[in-house]
Amino acid sequence: MNKRAFLKGVGLAMASRWLAADKASAAEADLAASASWSINMTVLESCSCPVFCPCFFDSPVPETSSTRQGRLVKEHACRVNQTYVVNSGHAGSVRLDGARLWYAANAGDFDQNKYLWAVLTFDPEVSKAQRDALLTILRMHNWYRPERWKANTVGEDAPVALSIGSKGVQASLGGGSIAETRTSTMFGLQGKPVKLSNINYFGFARNNGFVVMPSEVVAYRKGSDAFEYKHTSGLLTTVDMNSGDVKA
Repeated sequence: MNKRAFLKGVGLAMASRWLAADKASAAEADLAASASWSINMTVLESCSCPVFCPCFFDSPVPETSSTRQGRLVKEHACRVNQTYVVNSGHAGSVRLDGARLWYAANAGDFDQNKYLWAVLTFDPEVSKAQRDALLTILRMHNWYRPERWKANTVGEDAPVALSIGSKGVQASLGGGSIAETRTSTMFGLQGKPVKLSNINYFGFARNNGFVVMPSEVVAYRKGSDAFEYKHTSGLLTTVDMNSGDVKA
C-alpha cells in the first residue's frame, strides 16, 4: 500500500464508536450529547524524509541503518515531529482555543499492519476537559488511534511552543530538551513561499495548502527512540474540520 492510498485510508470513523457511555469522560459525554464540535489548527510538521516528503505520494524512502550484528540494512522509516496549536474550536461547551500538543512518531513501513510508535504530549496548560475533547476528535482519524500503532502513549506534560516568522518557523517541546523543529521558508517565483495545494492531510476535511519549509533540524531527544535530522522535509498548514464532516 502506497502513501497515497494510505492517506486516503486515514479517513473518518463514526464518532459513536469512541463515545460508549460506560467509558465516556465528562467531556466525551458533553461532546456526544451536543453532537457539535469544530476545530481549526495550525500544524508544523517535519520528518526524516527528503524535501518534499515522498510519503504523501508513495512510501517512505529506504534509509541505511546498522543492525546489532553490525550489518547494514535498508529499512523504511518516516520519523516525524508534528506541532499543533488550536486557533479556534469547541467540543460541546468545552472551548479548545489556544490548546497546544505535540505528536512524535515513527510510522515505519506503511505496508505493515501497525505503525511503529507514537507519543502524544500535551502542554501543561491544556485542561483535562480539553484533552478529553481533543483525543475524541483526533481519534476519529486512523493516524491517531492507539490500536493503529505497536506502541502509542500519552507522554508526560511539557511546554509546547510555536513561533511563526516570514522566513521560517520554530517549535519546541520542553524548551527543546525533549523535541525541537526548526524550518526555513522555501521561496519561489516573485519571491513568494513555495506552496502545494489539494493534498490530503491525515483525513482532515480541509487544509489551506502546504507551505514548503525544509528543516534546519528536526529532533526527538527522549529515550531509545530518539532521532535527529537536518535538511529534511517540512511543511506548515492549517487544518479545519467539524462535526458536520463526519455525519453519515
